[in-house]
Amino acid sequence: MNVAYVFPGQGAQYVGMGQALIDHYPVARAVFEEADDVLNMNLTKLILSGPDDELKLTYNTQPALLTMSVAVLRVLAERVDIQPAAVAGHSLGEYSALVAADAISFQDAVRLVYQRGRMMDEAVPAGHGAMSAVLGLDEDSLAAACSQAAEETGEVVELANINCPGQIVISGTTAAVARASELAKASGAKRVLPLAVSGPFHCSLMRPAADALGELLDSTEIHDAKVPVVANVDGHPRTTAADLREALKRQLYTPVRWWDGVLAMRRLGVDIVIELGPGTVLSGLVRKIDKSLETLHAEDPATLDAVCTRMTSGGEEA
Repeated sequence: MNVAYVFPGQGAQYVGMGQALIDHYPVARAVFEEADDVLNMNLTKLILSGPDDELKLTYNTQPALLTMSVAVLRVLAERVDIQPAAVAGHSLGEYSALVAADAISFQDAVRLVYQRGRMMDEAVPAGHGAMSAVLGLDEDSLAAACSQAAEETGEVVELANINCPGQIVISGTTAAVARASELAKASGAKRVLPLAVSGPFHCSLMRPAADALGELLDSTEIHDAKVPVVANVDGHPRTTAADLREALKRQLYTPVRWWDGVLAMRRLGVDIVIELGPGTVLSGLVRKIDKSLETLHAEDPATLDAVCTRMTSGGEEA
């Protein structure tokens, strides 16, 4: 079996995630404590007890999700000996993937994503940006709707996440996203769902944040990846430190090409995709892209047990 690890992005978080991991696994507790030390704040208390509105703040959500995903990763590594054929993450989740590939240390990743969240928050004033999920319209038709809306409004609206067949997210100014949503419906979209986000991510409005983040990335130690990291920006596997750094710099203002990334993992021979972290959103997207891929999910003792059982069904657990 060839396994890929995938890691969720913003929106997967919930208050209380990780409590069972901390209670059952010392290695998981150590990850949460490490994050607290690096950020000099009680991130663990916020994750476990909330309040929810504070956890949802971008600069808290991002290190919280990274910490949760890496805690699951470390528990899994203690229990079974798996060398994934590839790793990937959705937006923020790409940083978890880089930790899994030993391309970046957990400490550096926590610092980076906290600052990434701050920069994303500050790039566009609150209320001036929006994102919406468009269901049932192809990429070319939606791109045309965005182009027309941008021309009519004189503002920015662009494709942000190409998630799977029939699900694409658009991002931009509030007015331009609203107009593109109208045009998408007129072009045959089944539904358009506004997303509860704090900013217009993965579009050109994030260039200021990307430029600032690029300076931080240049001063952060990044190594060649031990396994291919399938990048959001183009869905291509990357292993060299230079390629990984370049992809992270572009990631904030270009679309997340998740659909392409899953197809790339399939070409690498992957037949099982394991989602590490809260929720099963990515597993659902994977199944919509390629029904032949088996999906598993790990975020607590019960789901970790299930993954370990599946992974060791042909051998002994490590």
